[in-house]
Amino acid sequence: MKQRKSSNGKYPIDDFKSGEAWRLFKIMGEFVEAIDTLHHIGPAVTIFGSARTVPGSHYYTKAEEIAALFVKAGFGVITGGGGGIMQAANKGAHSVGGISVGLNINLPREQVPNAYTNIEMEFNYFFIRKVMFVKYAQAYIIIPGGFGTLDELFEAVTLIQTYRIKPLPVILVGSDYWSGLVDWIRARLLENSMISPDDMDIFKVLDDPDEIVKAVLDFNERKAD
Repeated sequence: MKQRKSSNGKYPIDDFKSGEAWRLFKIMGEFVEAIDTLHHIGPAVTIFGSARTVPGSHYYTKAEEIAALFVKAGFGVITGGGGGIMQAANKGAHSVGGISVGLNINLPREQVPNAYTNIEMEFNYFFIRKVMFVKYAQAYIIIPGGFGTLDELFEAVTLIQTYRIKPLPVILVGSDYWSGLVDWIRARLLENSMISPDDMDIFKVLDDPDEIVKAVLDFNERKAD
């Protein structure tokens, strides 16, 4: 078949196709490596939160405590592998000898791997990393954060709402932080019939670390019945 040339006599269309095909191999390779690395970690929870939360602050300390309690309850801990809440959760898991997974992403700023993981991966593609977060999690624990944290929250809720994944606990940590968002969802989305009343049951807001772990354990017990 005759190839189409651009005005300068080159073949940009074929070059483009070759580049896209090579990118597909890179994507496949990243998926294979991630699955090969994580398939053996056992039950785990994924913890999200701001990379900008400073050590010693209220939610940093709470993230450490929550992660340690989950390890003691038999779970590994998965985070985005960076600083802030991610570092705190990995640190909490590491401090009690648990599986502490960091799924890093190559970013121009902010994302520096923390020192508290015993399984670490680095991703070039956000969407592959996000698949791994949900594929190996038995719960999503959402600690205060920014746009990235909100992205993970709403993606998980949407996947559960649309039956793309099996239901799992989605727990928002910190009623003082999340109450405004929950009120807005109820006032704008629910009252305007943009979501169903049952959709509000997909997530819950909790403050106490022991209650958070118990909520996940109770969910797993109900699922096993």
